[in-house]
Amino acid sequence: MKKTIIDLFESSVEKYKENNLLLEKTGTQFMPTSYSEARIKAIRIGAGLASLGVKPKDTVSILSEGRNAWVLSELGLLYAGAISVPLSIKLEESNDLIFRLNHAEVSFIFVSVLQLPKIRKIKKELPLLKKIIIFDDINDLEENEILLSDVEKSGVAYLEKNEKEFLAIGQSLQNDNYATITYTSGTTADPKGVVLTHRNYTANVEQSLTCISIPPSYRTLIILPLDHCFAHVVGFYIMIACGASFATVQVGRNGMETLKNIPINIKEVKPNFLLSVPALAKNFRKNIESNIYAKGKIAKGLFKLALKTAYAYNKDGYRKGTGLSFLLKPFVLLFDKILFSKIREAFGGELQFFIGGGALLDAELQRFFYAIGIPMYQGYGLSEATPVISTNAPKKHRFGSSGILVQPMDLKILDENGVEQAAGEKGEIVIRGENVMAGYWKNPKATAETIRDGWLYTGDMGYMGKDGLLYVLGRFKSLLISSDGEKYSPEGMEEALSEKSPFIDQVILYNNQDPYVSALIVPNKEKITLHFEQHRFQSDEERTTAYIKLIQDEIAKYKKHGIFAGEFPERWLPSTFALLGEAFTEQNGFVNSTMKIIRGKVEEFYKERIEFMYTPEGKDIFNEQNRAVF
Repeated sequence: MKKTIIDLFESSVEKYKENNLLLEKTGTQFMPTSYSEARIKAIRIGAGLASLGVKPKDTVSILSEGRNAWVLSELGLLYAGAISVPLSIKLEESNDLIFRLNHAEVSFIFVSVLQLPKIRKIKKELPLLKKIIIFDDINDLEENEILLSDVEKSGVAYLEKNEKEFLAIGQSLQNDNYATITYTSGTTADPKGVVLTHRNYTANVEQSLTCISIPPSYRTLIILPLDHCFAHVVGFYIMIACGASFATVQVGRNGMETLKNIPINIKEVKPNFLLSVPALAKNFRKNIESNIYAKGKIAKGLFKLALKTAYAYNKDGYRKGTGLSFLLKPFVLLFDKILFSKIREAFGGELQFFIGGGALLDAELQRFFYAIGIPMYQGYGLSEATPVISTNAPKKHRFGSSGILVQPMDLKILDENGVEQAAGEKGEIVIRGENVMAGYWKNPKATAETIRDGWLYTGDMGYMGKDGLLYVLGRFKSLLISSDGEKYSPEGMEEALSEKSPFIDQVILYNNQDPYVSALIVPNKEKITLHFEQHRFQSDEERTTAYIKLIQDEIAKYKKHGIFAGEFPERWLPSTFALLGEAFTEQNGFVNSTMKIIRGKVEEFYKERIEFMYTPEGKDIFNEQNRAVF
């Protein structure tokens, strides 16, 4: 059956024409745009593009903060039969933008006034770029620049003579027509353009709605960048399918101001659910705890007792209130009334749940949000799968799992020899379904490596539990491999070391068939110095020895008799480490736009430090290179 994004949108406009689709705050309050108003605007933008010479299958880019114009422009270009190339506003380096725009053969770009300088700086290196369409009304237009308001006006004039022919373009689109080219964050040298078709999107919307239901009355505030595949499917296309509405964060004068608007906007929009990634979840938790701890010892003690009680009652979510824990229910309800309900007011008071994606979410964070009455349902997916593969949901969830599979979709777990594994056995997650991408743009080699016989090889390691839930363990390709060939996924351990230790900011574990595991560690020098504030050292050597020993003690907590003993197999704990003076950041290229450390780049850059750790001198953690960091 033919079902493109345009078909999906048109049928929702017909059903929910008076419902609010978009909510945007440019002045003092959020103003709504209905489904029927959004359709009129999107068609005008699309017709305006056609009047400027945009043809079906042309590639058109969007580089902007989240706002109505972003969504309406994407719908408009799809009506014109074009392909959207959404770009991250975090792309600072001109070569990143140049590569994507030239590689995707982009001829037109929509851009906000805050992002315009980036394009002006590089436009001489974009020979295929014909027009720059600016969302905001500005006076100092340069050559080949045009305002979105003028594109709309051209669209109105164009529709007077060509309405029937123009609307026929959107209607003629087929399921396998390309809708977007989304560039991966680039954990390799050049990012790959994931090609998603119209049917990829509408199929993934249908699949996702088998796990979760969204009433037309629901609102969400999209706090993730709109270029994310996750924001596309769960942020807008699911909402459109259900007749619900979504808001975007009020754009500030700079990135920092926009971030500060998030908590204010959450209170104003009163969302029913929010999309989240681990980095955001950690920030939310930190702010909640800071606010409570600032109220003094009694408030802090009560909060900790309330959490402890809720944790004991909730267990792993799946077995909530079972066994003797049901006796705790009255206390859980009491703490909810006097404490947790007040915390929820900061999220607008109507928030039912979060949907988490982007990376593995610590089970401890899931326990925390579940306890305060706003479950964070961890999901799993990747851009190549449009992206949703599985999610925890109100009807079935378990902390530490990635939830139930979307339907219809096939999934199997394969070992390194391609042999299918039984439930509980781990291997690479491989899926087949209408949500599997068309391929990588202009990269047949990578496409053939990733999609084989219609199956998408995710590169992620996991297993299907006997409880029918998927458990994702980390990257299949970032495994630690010991000298005897045994493999282990390091991501859970890396997360635990950086999450639970105030003295370790970032960590990458390494073992490529070596006799022991080593680690690259970014220490929190400020907290280490503070820890030894009262201590009077006799010499620099004594001081640096104490600092390095402190890091060693943090790792030892996971060994026999340590407070976290048994959490990870001891053989995979690092035997030695190299301390680094510089953090992994987006600026130095070691972290991608979804805040994941790019392991390959880090290992390549610190190749000599890694080799040094496998020498007798380097295995000694008190070596000169580690001392030099302090």
